[in-house]
Amino acid sequence: MSKPRLRIPKTVKKDEIFPVKAMVHHPMHNGRRKDKITGRIIPRFIINKFICEYNGRRVFVADLYTSMSENPYFSFYLKGKESGAITFTWTDDNGESITASHTITVQ
Repeated sequence: MSKPRLRIPKTVKKDEIFPVKAMVHHPMHNGRRKDKITGRIIPRFIINKFICEYNGRRVFVADLYTSMSENPYFSFYLKGKESGAITFTWTDDNGESITASHTITVQ
């Protein structure tokens, strides 16, 4: 996995609903495709869990399966209640995780 890409405003007004966009680069091999050179099946290797936390509270959780395309992209909305950190965690089949965080200021 590579460094995630996030699009979140730096500041929002209290109780404002704002967009959150997150993407991570990952091949998302579903375990059914064949290698073009050897003809062997490429083993399954996907991100199977995505979690978003806002100040330590889970606000979005997704379980991913083999039908998900590579470079999974999520877009959803949150309500600006308080300033703090929005943290994203992607976990793959090997148990490896990548985490990204963004600080938001609520005025």
